[in-house]
Amino acid sequence: QVQLVESGGGLVQAGGSLRLSCAASGGTVSSYIMGWFRQAPGKEREFVAAILRSMGITYYTDSVKGRFTISRDNLENTVYLQMNSLKPEDTALYYCAAAPGSTYYRDQHGYRYWGQGTQVTVSS
Repeated sequence: QVQLVESGGGLVQAGGSLRLSCAASGGTVSSYIMGWFRQAPGKEREFVAAILRSMGITYYTDSVKGRFTISRDNLENTVYLQMNSLKPEDTALYYCAAAPGSTYYRDQHGYRYWGQGTQVTVSS
């Protein structure tokens, strides 16, 4: 059973930066597709970014390309989401998730393990 614990959320002004962390236990982050999703109030949860097992290939939703970077530290068994140039529309509860290698990275239903989420609030 993989357990995921997110941290690093908070309140930041527009244009600022935050780095989210997702610490894993009970499994290694390099063995799974690791994804970040977010859910804003009144909206459905949406895909943000993912890093694949092999070669650390990364994918992003269009709205965060060039601003967010997902990365993985195998020694620390942690996945990060560096968020720069934050906008008020980035305000959401951010979740880390892990999926088997056969999962389509954008499909949240394929992710087997989820963290509890960390709140990111961007003020204008």
